[in-house]
Amino acid sequence: MTIRLYDTSARQIRDFAPLTPGCVSIYLCGATVQAAPHIGHIRSGLNFDIMRRWFEYRGYDVTFIRNVTDIDDKIIVKAAEQKRPWWSIGYENERAFNDGYTALGCLPPTYEPRATGHMTEMVEMMQGLIERGHAYESDGNVYFDVRSFPGYLELSRQELDNLLQPSGDGETGKRDPRDFALWKSAKPGEPTWSTPWGPGRPGWHLECSAMAHKYLGTAFDIHGGGLDLIFPHHENEIAQAKAFGDDFAQYWVHNAWVTMAGDKMSKSLGNSVLVAEMVKEWRPIVLRYYLGTPHYRSMIEYSQDALREAESAFARIEGFVQRVVEKAGPVEPSAEVPPAFAEAMDDDLGVPQALAVVHTTVRQGNSALAADDKEAAVARLAEVRAMLGVLGLDPLDAHWAGESDRGDDLHGVVDSLVRLVLDQREAARARKDWATADAIRDQLGQSGLTIEDGPQGPRWTLGPR
Repeated sequence: MTIRLYDTSARQIRDFAPLTPGCVSIYLCGATVQAAPHIGHIRSGLNFDIMRRWFEYRGYDVTFIRNVTDIDDKIIVKAAEQKRPWWSIGYENERAFNDGYTALGCLPPTYEPRATGHMTEMVEMMQGLIERGHAYESDGNVYFDVRSFPGYLELSRQELDNLLQPSGDGETGKRDPRDFALWKSAKPGEPTWSTPWGPGRPGWHLECSAMAHKYLGTAFDIHGGGLDLIFPHHENEIAQAKAFGDDFAQYWVHNAWVTMAGDKMSKSLGNSVLVAEMVKEWRPIVLRYYLGTPHYRSMIEYSQDALREAESAFARIEGFVQRVVEKAGPVEPSAEVPPAFAEAMDDDLGVPQALAVVHTTVRQGNSALAADDKEAAVARLAEVRAMLGVLGLDPLDAHWAGESDRGDDLHGVVDSLVRLVLDQREAARARKDWATADAIRDQLGQSGLTIEDGPQGPRWTLGPR
């Protein structure tokens, strides 16, 4: 058993070999909390949640760090626009992100450090970089000297002579325009912290290098994030950390975006779909299926039609689960997933191929039900639950308890009304009035209900919209 991952730095799939046998250390660039999360933000959390679950299934002890960037240029701009304290905006949106992660079934990280809680570590890192000749102070700013680090741009594979380094306001005194800010000097009305070089605030890139060092040490296994972070953020993290003396990340794993009309989903482009709004319209477990089941390196083009397809696909899985439980009672997940599922997950987290195994097993289980083979149906459900558990999609898991029926408070009322109509249909069938029976079934279908006839009589479910 060898897990393989696509390593962005190597541009190829590599066998995973942990630094410490039996343990996996992961650092994921988490939320910058200037605004509430859209589904593109949460996709990254979902992809790495599935990665973590698979490592744990394979017997690894996982340390998973997902940071919170609670101070940066965007948060300060939002604070000025809204005439609110910067920390108020950060805290409100941090809670919104955590609500989104929780709603979609992401396991909590081992630690979730905030940037503002690690100023001491950042100052220590800057002091070390200055002492080693990799950074310098100018006008109260501290900059990283990119020409001092020979490995700069190896991740993004750019040419230094052609580089355009993003810069912020007030970044004066650079020796080279491509140098980037580790620390930004104080400006009127902005939050500041004290340093040996004067008051100011950290640069975005420094925050993650310092927190990764604090929680995972000088070397760790996997650094993750979205494709858009490769440059400048992850490139600059590598430069800071390695110039400081850390070996830093051994594998770089990047997830693709959620797009709309071909563009990356983004608040600045006005094309984002907020998680808080989506969970009002769609069941969270369906959203998880939609965002978590494409391969993590493939783009997801957002559309309502695609969501409806995901809803229909998950309904087929969920319907099988419910039918077996009704027939056989509770069924525990099997101890092991089917070999084909494991092979797919080991191969760079091949969730689409793994999901195909789930659907094949569901079809086999449905065939067993149709043949009244209770033992085979139960065995298939045990396998399905084991696979869904790895994907965070087991409808019988305690996290999703009570979530499967939209409008639980009305379920009993609807059930009584539907039963009256189904009794009329059964009476029509008893007198062989097939036209009336079919008409009743069709009318219920047009209302969004799916009717299935079984040995114990008809049953109804709320079908896909």
